[in-house]
Amino acid sequence: MDFTVIIQSVVQFFTVDVVNFWHEHLLNYTIAIGIVVFFYVLRLLFSRYVVTALLRLSRKTETSFDTKTVEAFRKPVRRFIVLLGIYLAVLYVSPYDLDSVQHLFVNRVFRTVVIVLIFSGLYNLADSSSDLLLQVGRKYDFDRIVLSFFSKVLRFIIIALSIPIIADTWDIDINGFVAGLGIGGLALALAAQDAISNVVGGLVIITERPFSIGDWILTSNVEGTVEDISFRSTKVRTFAQALVTVPNSSLAKQPVTNWTRMGRRQISFRLGVTYSTPKKKLEACVQRIRQMLTTHQHVHPQTIFVFFDGFNDSSLDIFIYFFTKTTVWAEFLAAKEEILYGIMEILEDEGVSVAFPSTSVYFENPMPEKAK
Repeated sequence: MDFTVIIQSVVQFFTVDVVNFWHEHLLNYTIAIGIVVFFYVLRLLFSRYVVTALLRLSRKTETSFDTKTVEAFRKPVRRFIVLLGIYLAVLYVSPYDLDSVQHLFVNRVFRTVVIVLIFSGLYNLADSSSDLLLQVGRKYDFDRIVLSFFSKVLRFIIIALSIPIIADTWDIDINGFVAGLGIGGLALALAAQDAISNVVGGLVIITERPFSIGDWILTSNVEGTVEDISFRSTKVRTFAQALVTVPNSSLAKQPVTNWTRMGRRQISFRLGVTYSTPKKKLEACVQRIRQMLTTHQHVHPQTIFVFFDGFNDSSLDIFIYFFTKTTVWAEFLAAKEEILYGIMEILEDEGVSVAFPSTSVYFENPMPEKAK
């Protein structure tokens, strides 16, 4: 090849072909990038001004439903603005680089993402703290456990509704899949007996409401505070801060003690004093302890028992039985401590000593004295 021809080819490439490529491709891509940047800036302006204005207006209304709606759809709308910019940018360059099949694919992806964003906003709106669910809970006297369970059901329905809509966007026929579910329903039910029993157990817990989220419960397997109740299980945080997941079917079958719903806390013990205590002093101790509990501000006046109860192996026993007004653990311990200090003060005033386990040995014949 002649060297002159090579030089002419290089010059033609840099003077004609590069310029044509710039006008036909790079200029289009630059405009497409500009479209994306414009919609990104538009998203920032939307977050700073439009959302702020909407939240300011919604807070002036009587309910917080509109505020929750704005907050639920804030992120989906922001993502939609950026997605719209990318979609318009792709449409701008598609006549040059995409064929009909690729163009159809881009449209389906765009519609799919839009559907996902809409249903994600509805998913956020179905939160258990939304104003709509709170109003329903106040109207029908539902507690937190029912609202949480109902929120999970709504979210499951939202996800279930989004699947056939997305499938229709991609021309996927789900009728055969639904028919297959009917044929395999029996086998699925047999294989999922445990899961179904857990769901039924969850419904029993919701309807009977033996406990709620935040309650302190005791079962044969676990003791702690209820953190969450789902379709399958209940999560209990033990006092050692371990999280225990208990199947709902197991909780529905066994006795559950709900300590949170106590009206008052019980204190019961036997106080043993020495056998050398005179009868009058023992009577005085019983009377003063009974009087102290009757007038104590933290003791419930309904049930107070203080009696001389019997002769133990190494002590004279005083039976003490009463309830505190508070059920809060820290307040209960403080009240119990104050009462025990009061009992100790009464014993000291009367000169009575607390007995401790001891054994006395008596010899029938006196011990012989040692030889001097």
